[in-house]
Amino acid sequence: MYTDTHFHFSYFSQNGEDFGTGILETMAKDSAFLGLDVGTKCDDLLSRRDFISDCIEAISDSNTKHKCERMIRFSAGIWPDVESIKNRESCMETLREQIKEFKEEGDVFSNHLVAIGEAGLDHHWNPSGADGRSEDDFDTAVYEGERELFAMQLELARELDLPFIVHSRDAFDDTLDVIKNCGYNKGVIHCFSYGMEEARKFLDLGWYIAFGGGVTYTKKSRMDEMNELLRFVPDDRILLETDAPYLAPVPLRGTENSPVNVRYTYEFISQRRGVSIKKLCDIVDSNCRTLFNM
Repeated sequence: MYTDTHFHFSYFSQNGEDFGTGILETMAKDSAFLGLDVGTKCDDLLSRRDFISDCIEAISDSNTKHKCERMIRFSAGIWPDVESIKNRESCMETLREQIKEFKEEGDVFSNHLVAIGEAGLDHHWNPSGADGRSEDDFDTAVYEGERELFAMQLELARELDLPFIVHSRDAFDDTLDVIKNCGYNKGVIHCFSYGMEEARKFLDLGWYIAFGGGVTYTKKSRMDEMNELLRFVPDDRILLETDAPYLAPVPLRGTENSPVNVRYTYEFISQRRGVSIKKLCDIVDSNCRTLFNM
């Protein structure tokens, strides 16, 4: 039923294997169509796979195990932290090595790599935040290096014929510029945080738009604009996600997010689009099948 198109390994590892197993069992019970474990580091793909494999192995019911194995997919990518930007050449080599080993392992997940990313541009300056983003770190070399790291991964996605998961925060013009320069338009703008005109430009190029829990606590002064945006994105281009452990939806705002909380985002967006939750689930499931070639 509920499709969670985005959740992070870091959330599982925070509380250990028992916690991760519990989430996977709940998702299987809810008949989730897709759980996409998204990469953010050049060297995290194999460790994320191993952790989830251990979580699934701890499940006693064989049918539930099978559901989890069928549900879970992976992406691999490099989030634009400053160190990765500065060491982008070696990071890309490591990313390629991880992908090659992942696909050659011959285990149940070896053909479950369905996307490159998340990767892109982030110009939200919050030095005291979890990602320590500081404008002072972004001199000309880092700024251009960030664009280059993004473009390098877009080219990798083209080479592997995989969709791309774009991270773009306070960086719309540069994001669009890099995408247009590369000419690769196959993927999703994750946790979309721009307006309707920006959405239109991405949609015109062929991109999907994904909404997370943040839409449920839009400021009252912007709610009409948000509602219009949620209705504007066509049925064949919309995805929903959690971005756990971040952006927990109302009524859980301020807590650590979990993939199982995506139900609240479905409830909120289905009301704004004037469709049933079941209908919205079917729409998103269909889009996942198409985008991720499932």
